[in-house]
Amino acid sequence: MSNRKVSFLVFFLIWAEHQGWEVPLLHVRICIWLDECKSLERVLMVFRGAAKSTIYAVYKAYRLRYDNQLRSLVWSADGPTAEMLTSDVINVVRNHPLCGGMLPTKPGKKKFWVSGARDRRNANMRASGVESNVTAARADDIDFDDVEVPGNIETPEARKKLRDRISESTHIGVPGSQKTYIGTPHHHESIYPERIAAGAAVLKIPLFEHVIRHRKTDKLTRYRIGFKPDTDGLYVMLGIFTQARMLVEGVDYRVEGDFVVFDKPPGAVLDICAGCAWPERFTRADIAQRRKETRTLNAWDSQYQLEAKPITDVRLDPELMIAYDAVPIVRIINRHPVMYLGKTQIVGAVARWDCSIGKITSDTSAFCLILTDARGRLYWQFAKSMTGDLDEQCAGVKALVLQYHIPNVTVETNGPGGFVPATLRKHLAGTGCGVTEDFATTNKNKDIVDAFDAPLSNRFMWAHVDVFDGPAFAEMRDFNPGAKKQADDYIDAAARAIKATPVRIEQFVGIQTDDRRDNWRPHSEAYEVTTEY
Repeated sequence: MSNRKVSFLVFFLIWAEHQGWEVPLLHVRICIWLDECKSLERVLMVFRGAAKSTIYAVYKAYRLRYDNQLRSLVWSADGPTAEMLTSDVINVVRNHPLCGGMLPTKPGKKKFWVSGARDRRNANMRASGVESNVTAARADDIDFDDVEVPGNIETPEARKKLRDRISESTHIGVPGSQKTYIGTPHHHESIYPERIAAGAAVLKIPLFEHVIRHRKTDKLTRYRIGFKPDTDGLYVMLGIFTQARMLVEGVDYRVEGDFVVFDKPPGAVLDICAGCAWPERFTRADIAQRRKETRTLNAWDSQYQLEAKPITDVRLDPELMIAYDAVPIVRIINRHPVMYLGKTQIVGAVARWDCSIGKITSDTSAFCLILTDARGRLYWQFAKSMTGDLDEQCAGVKALVLQYHIPNVTVETNGPGGFVPATLRKHLAGTGCGVTEDFATTNKNKDIVDAFDAPLSNRFMWAHVDVFDGPAFAEMRDFNPGAKKQADDYIDAAARAIKATPVRIEQFVGIQTDDRRDNWRPHSEAYEVTTEY
């Protein structure tokens, strides 16, 4: 066995020849990056089925071949997953032509030492599930191989727990240690883009280099491509799961300049792709089959295009709301006060407050305002959290009532909310703003779905940019209709406000001798706007 060090690419090519593998350019890219990237934190994201863990196992054997003192901790979602990597490393070390004599004893897949290792406390490689106790371990390399899976990032609490466990690596790694994350994202709040944003080096290789998606395909027959296809041509795919199809040029569509053209509207989600990273292995037939076995577009995007999305569909997609950046203003027109949001006249408003004082299961005292115009369009103006004791929270509500000319606040009286209305009325005395009590008895998750479904699907729900930037956005995105406990305070309050729309504005809001606010109802009459879902 020669002691002359070779590059990892050469080491891998020797192993590939020994195994009878054909090495695609994709694998060459990964080998070069692993060998040359010396960053202390790095992320390897490659689409499912691209053999990234297999290549990484060869890389770990390569590291041990030239450094028998190297100590690596393999951390995965569970022990068996971690042991799959160490088992692969053992196989390479035992059989690679350049690794003869490195295993003096029968190695264990949980931990093993190579010949010449001097640290008998910390193995050359140790496999552990992320839930296992590794507090006393020390490592030069920490390898997070598939540490993120659907089961451990499903809820905010689970995601926090995972990050808390991963943070232990700071204390396990010796000075100068290197952390490598290998995997695909499974959630919007995936650890991979988070580590990249924190400065980690990254190699990201999606299945397709170019993708354009057309969702509305029930009317048009021409769809822009938006990029120049390579020699492999276009991959035009329709639908997902059992109805998915890989379309054939000249049969299902034709290309005219920069457009894919159909004889009739395709009527399903249309993906136009190019630049397959491994066309020899991922043939059109194989891709079509994978597409048929992938249940959701989110799952496809996360596992094959490496976009940070959950593998399930987003039930309440906040991206379907239309963002705006305006605050309602009351103007006097023909001696009558009128409320405008930008150039749109507002004719109704519903404000709902779900006070959380004394709650065991929630920290959020959610206060939401939904405005509506004469056409029934909804405008989610804010989703605020009231803080402090009850008097401080009521003072905060009053400030918003005066700022936004709110004619009435509905208070949910379930639990601790039962004594809130009386206190709020004292704070709002003299403003002309009423307080309505509501004891919610219907199923919360069903109410949320019912309230948001029609406005989102029909694109007649707007939201202020502060709503997009705040916690309500994440609550919508993560909402699971089947979950009993989840973060949903803002969307619960907003949903019940939506269901209470329209609001009837019948009394003059504000009096001359107190905190006066003008009644902005149209033409000094009471209007009720009915939205047909």
